[in-house]
Amino acid sequence: MAVQNCWVAIVLLGVQLLGAVLLPRGAGVSEIALPHGSGITVFIKPGTSPLGPPPLKPCYISSSKKHKTSLTIKSGEKEVFFFTCHDPEKHFVIEIQKNIDCMSGPCPFGDVQLQPSISTLPTLNRTFIWDVKAHKSIGLELQFSIPRLRQIGPGESCPDGVTHSISGRIDATTVKIGTFCSNGTVSRIKMQEGVKMALHLPWFHNRNFSGFSIANRSSIKRLCIIESVFEGEGSATLMSANYPDGFPEDELMTWQFVIPAHLRASVSFLHFNVSNCEKKEERVEYYIPGSTTNPEVFRLEDKQPGNMAGNFNLSLQGCDQDAQNPGVLRLQFQVLVQHPQNESNKIYLVDLSNEQALSLTIEPRPVKLSRKFVPGCFVCLESRTCTTNLTLTSGSKHKISFLCDNLTRLWMNGEKTISCMDPRYCHRRSQSLQVPGDILQLPVQLHDFSWKLLVPKNRLSLALVPAQKLQQHTQEKVCNTSFGYLVASAVPGQDLYFGSFCPGGAIKQIQVKQNISVTLRTFAPNVQREAARQGLTVSFIPYFKEEGIFTVTPDTKGKVYLRSPNWDRGLPSLTSVSWNISVPSNQVACLTFLKERTGVVCQTGRAFMIIQEQRSKAEEIFSLEDEVLPKPSFHHHSFWVNISNCSPVSGKQLDLFFWVSLTPRTMDLTVVVIAVVGGGALLLFALGLIICFVKKKKKKESKGPPVGIYNGNINTQMPMQPKKFQKGRKDSDSHVYAVIDDTMVYGHLLQDSNGSFLQPEVDTYRPFQGPTGDCPPSPPLVCSRAPTAKLTTDEPSAGFPAESDSEPYTFSHPNNANTDIPLLDTHEPEGPGE
Repeated sequence: MAVQNCWVAIVLLGVQLLGAVLLPRGAGVSEIALPHGSGITVFIKPGTSPLGPPPLKPCYISSSKKHKTSLTIKSGEKEVFFFTCHDPEKHFVIEIQKNIDCMSGPCPFGDVQLQPSISTLPTLNRTFIWDVKAHKSIGLELQFSIPRLRQIGPGESCPDGVTHSISGRIDATTVKIGTFCSNGTVSRIKMQEGVKMALHLPWFHNRNFSGFSIANRSSIKRLCIIESVFEGEGSATLMSANYPDGFPEDELMTWQFVIPAHLRASVSFLHFNVSNCEKKEERVEYYIPGSTTNPEVFRLEDKQPGNMAGNFNLSLQGCDQDAQNPGVLRLQFQVLVQHPQNESNKIYLVDLSNEQALSLTIEPRPVKLSRKFVPGCFVCLESRTCTTNLTLTSGSKHKISFLCDNLTRLWMNGEKTISCMDPRYCHRRSQSLQVPGDILQLPVQLHDFSWKLLVPKNRLSLALVPAQKLQQHTQEKVCNTSFGYLVASAVPGQDLYFGSFCPGGAIKQIQVKQNISVTLRTFAPNVQREAARQGLTVSFIPYFKEEGIFTVTPDTKGKVYLRSPNWDRGLPSLTSVSWNISVPSNQVACLTFLKERTGVVCQTGRAFMIIQEQRSKAEEIFSLEDEVLPKPSFHHHSFWVNISNCSPVSGKQLDLFFWVSLTPRTMDLTVVVIAVVGGGALLLFALGLIICFVKKKKKKESKGPPVGIYNGNINTQMPMQPKKFQKGRKDSDSHVYAVIDDTMVYGHLLQDSNGSFLQPEVDTYRPFQGPTGDCPPSPPLVCSRAPTAKLTTDEPSAGFPAESDSEPYTFSHPNNANTDIPLLDTHEPEGPGE
């Protein structure tokens, strides 16, 4: 008998060895035997691996000489089988389900084992499921060993492929508590009325333990309690039950957080929705150590607590929902635990009670995301309500603190609106553009602070005067200061950027036609002190039609670089900009353009540039489309540079870039000698003319009748006998004089204070010479694409006073045949040299 058994064993061994040779690689024989009463059922069913494409060839389970696509092994059964393919893990999955009934018998509390053993299972993707049923009055607790669990959201996966899916029960309804990975903070999950735990292991993972235990607890009187333990700095993202689907109606769920005493915790809600409640109100409740108002109740829309020391609880309470339109309650939140900072214990008072239309936002700087843990950076209002960004508004006082490991991770952005809707009130008024001191004293860098300046349309304009002259930022001369100003139009629909400016230049004033935005932008963390000393003043001035006027006062230190607004994008169509450049009396200005042409091509209209001397009013007009820009020119007096744009072709915009430099005036000896000699010759020539004129006049007087002077106080008639035919005065020539010398008759009117006679001006045309230095030159009026016409004194430019009929009359020369006083001609007189 023993010999026979030996031969049977040898035959079986040979069959196994032959099977190992003939069967496909990886498809060896498997044997699964389940003990009686174990409550375990094994399912082998089709399933594909998520790691690769679906297989091309079919694969079957060979059992009892039959090919099957699925196999079920129940408690007390034994099955031997093999797969007909090389890669069964791509075709099948195995599910081991154990039912534990704690309602009819004792529960097997303690560590949970993997049954059957991993070594007896084929190399397939495995799922172990423990389905525990318990009474409502019994609480069950799942305890997870280190490393603890980390909850993940929909669509996320675990790096090692090992996941834990946990569900609870409400009567006959299954409620999903969440899906978890390893290496987290979740240490325990308490539930009542049963629990279903699923452990998913990939086919290549050799894990042979469950990693959790089950304990008996008293009723928790809520859906579940999740405990999250922090041993140091870190964060945890957690979700409500059934997330992202709706939280069960009128249920309660609690999270318990264990925080070391030396650390601080802050809560922030990432995503949430509220349902339509008929009774009660959806809310979150906090039990915070040291709080005198426990539990503290918050709405989901409220800012959540932060800077909390020690352990605390957070609970989510649902409501009775509307049966017709229940809505969805869901919540995803983050708990951040970190070391307290020195700034977290310091309170800053920001008093904005006297400000109007001002807002300040403190927020994180944009940074690249990192996989490593990064401590949070929070701004706390009243030391408890903490958030990653906080907006303060005018009209109130705010107490804030910071919970942040590095305050350079935050910055501030502010905005203030200054408007003038009544020109009678704010005309000629000024207002300082200064950042409030309470904002500058905060330990966070000010990034931007913008003033939006609004005026009534076509009634007022704006003038910006800096405390220190400004430099325009250009590629040739960049701004190296810690802050600067960005000036742009605030008119809706207008894309006009005047430029970027910084202190330390030559621009004394910027005038703009209508609404603008002035932004103070900082480039260094220590800008608060410098910005406090620097400032702009805005004034409301009479309306003008140009888009902008820059007042420039160069100095001898270097060149002043200036460029037109909207540089690189082109000056907007049909706009005009001027530069008022001052030249000191002892200096000469050199005006140089950096390009020969502007590159503008007009679709309609013409583009012009005017250079006008402010003292002599002499001006040059250039067509920016047709002509080459002028070569360097020298100016001894202040002058204007004005450009007026056409409607340019797309891509052929108007950009103007030039610079101005000053040099001291020098007197050349040759010029002095020529001036002296020329002046002497001119003086001798004038004396000669005067002598000849006097001699000629005396010669004419000697040939003519004597000159009489009329004296109204003397009777000029001789006494005689009256005649029969006496003539009247109208018939006689006694009142007619051959010559009347104007000097003799009106001499008392022509004497100056020294008693000498002033020579009257004869036949002279004097145009109006009013003060025009503060007005930029106006472009010529062009109605078509005709050639440019030079502007002469025959055509007064717009913006300058025209000649009027109030010019003084002048007397004609005594020797002129026509001695009548001339009226103004109906045609305008020709200009000099015409």
